[in-house]
Amino acid sequence: MRTAQTYRPSWNVRRFFQRLLQYSVLVAVVIIVFVPIVILVFGALKTRGELMSSPYSLPIPPRWENIISILTTPRYSFWPMLRNSLMVMVATTTGVVVICSLAAFVFARMEFRLKGIAFQLFTLGLMFPINIAILPVYFVLRQMNLIDNLWGVIIVQTAFQLSGNIMILRGFFTAIPAELQDAAYIDGCTAFDFFWRILLPLAKPALAAVAALTMIMSWNDLLVPLVVINSDKLWPLPLGTMQFQGQYGQDLALVSAFVALSALPTIVFYLFAERQIVSGLTAGAVKG
Repeated sequence: MRTAQTYRPSWNVRRFFQRLLQYSVLVAVVIIVFVPIVILVFGALKTRGELMSSPYSLPIPPRWENIISILTTPRYSFWPMLRNSLMVMVATTTGVVVICSLAAFVFARMEFRLKGIAFQLFTLGLMFPINIAILPVYFVLRQMNLIDNLWGVIIVQTAFQLSGNIMILRGFFTAIPAELQDAAYIDGCTAFDFFWRILLPLAKPALAAVAALTMIMSWNDLLVPLVVINSDKLWPLPLGTMQFQGQYGQDLALVSAFVALSALPTIVFYLFAERQIVSGLTAGAVKG
């Protein structure tokens, strides 16, 4: 009895310190992530003088002049940049979802010679990030006359998103029971009918996760537009933000407002898509 009584307090103390450590790490991570965002928003709602004199204080009263100026002044080109980013994001996401779902279906549900080798070639794409391959990619795009063209950005972003997303969808497609496919074939479905009418509706969580991750990646991508795009009329928001900082860097409040407006769509989208991302990736991992 004494052993049990002395063991229980010791176990409770250990559990208390474990929880304390966990919550301390979580609080530290939240502070590291959110403090720069809060400071950025505060800076966007201040004048230049207020930002220089008291960068960490609350914007009381909030100054909306910088945001209104960016949204209404044509020379800042915020709306054309927003349009370019939306075009690239929508086209890239559509291409990734279509190509990855078709390829994942082939690797998960069909048998053919050299299937394993072909799949390994796709997985090799994970070993070559865009930072390493950007120079040969530039040469290829130049020979295809896709430099200073949004289609060049779309093609490159799509290509470098295929490997990881094919693996995500393949794991989800593989988990679908084979009896369901056999029953569909008995009822007269072709392979494409099974893919379109049965498999895709069941894979909506995984497809939503792939689409959400691709959208965020495409929206925040800076390297590919920086290398491919030359004309300022084709700048997406990440590239336009970098150029804006270089041109108006002396007015930190104006720059903060532009950066905050550029990041706002990503933050809002992630808040709505976070559940889909987590549920899709978790479902694929559990079922796979």
